[in-house]
Amino acid sequence: MVQRKPKKKKNREDLPEGMTRREAKLAARAAEREKLQKDPRPFGGLAAEADLVALQEFVPSAVVAFEVKGTPVNIATVLPGAGAALVREESQGGERFVALQVTSHSQNPGRDLAYALNWVVDAAPGETLQSTVADGSQPELTSLIDASATPDITTYQDFSWWFPEGAAVPPQIQQALQQANDAVLPSEKVGADLPGAIWWVNPGGGKAHIRWVRTEDNEAQMLSALARIAARGELNLGEGTKFAGAFRTHGLVVPVFDLDPSVEAGSYEEALAALNKQIEAEYSNDAALTADERKQLDNIKSRQVTI
Repeated sequence: MVQRKPKKKKNREDLPEGMTRREAKLAARAAEREKLQKDPRPFGGLAAEADLVALQEFVPSAVVAFEVKGTPVNIATVLPGAGAALVREESQGGERFVALQVTSHSQNPGRDLAYALNWVVDAAPGETLQSTVADGSQPELTSLIDASATPDITTYQDFSWWFPEGAAVPPQIQQALQQANDAVLPSEKVGADLPGAIWWVNPGGGKAHIRWVRTEDNEAQMLSALARIAARGELNLGEGTKFAGAFRTHGLVVPVFDLDPSVEAGSYEEALAALNKQIEAEYSNDAALTADERKQLDNIKSRQVTI
């Protein structure tokens, strides 16, 4: 008679308390799906949301200082080698930097930023972080930086700030630094007292641009507001300017205007303030669009892209 081997008891030691094996598998799959889902507004809930979006998506060279767990941290557009974060040697000041424009990242910029900030406050002088890809160990971004903080942004026209003043630039970095400097487009933040984040940039080619990161919650209402203003022929920033369209990024709408590059960025302040009043008025307008306004809306939507 062949003796049957006793059945091995299923190992339940690694199961979460109170869960069956099947429930644990389903929970693990749900956690994986959550990790892959894209946050609709990665910097939502922060007063600095529009600024962080601008710094990550199109501002060439800028730095903004936040306090993270009681430690000063510089959030920058890009760092040498497009790395994620670094801590300078103590002999160079020991400053801490985290970058928004990085080579290795996930599809959730807010989680990535939280991961890098959480790393940099505990990192030792001289340490660097190459990837910001969040692994789930990071806390919520709003637990690291003050949600109401709107610190001033320092804009640069080169990357001289990559190294402390008077520090020798390593030979192997000099060429990369020069290439980075050559690629910087003249940029300036304008409309500091207006909602969102407004950036003037001159990429050359006979046109400058203003990109206006708006933080309204309802995209459809925002596009309708722009369409109503366009139908009146008033969606511009004055003579020699033109509404070029709007793109979508990080869950926000960003209207773009073409400008004369010979006109100073600061000269648009009054026109921006006047346009903002129109946008705010039309955003709350719930009347049906006229035929001309619908035509303008279709035109805006047909040219809208997501980045």
